[in-house]
Amino acid sequence: MKRKLHSHRPHSDRGAATAEYAIATMAAVGFAGLLVVILRSDEVRGMLTDIVRHALSIPG
Repeated sequence: MKRKLHSHRPHSDRGAATAEYAIATMAAVGFAGLLVVILRSDEVRGMLTDIVRHALSIPG
């Protein structure tokens, strides 16, 4: 009967990848929340609207 070979990783690193994904996900959620707050302001909304209008306008 053959023994199953264990990973060469120390036992303390087994959940490291999951923890890294959790931290990256939380950072992304925080950044998305910040963007929502910024884009809800009237000043930023007006600037974005002006940029789109300028980009879509036909020079003449």
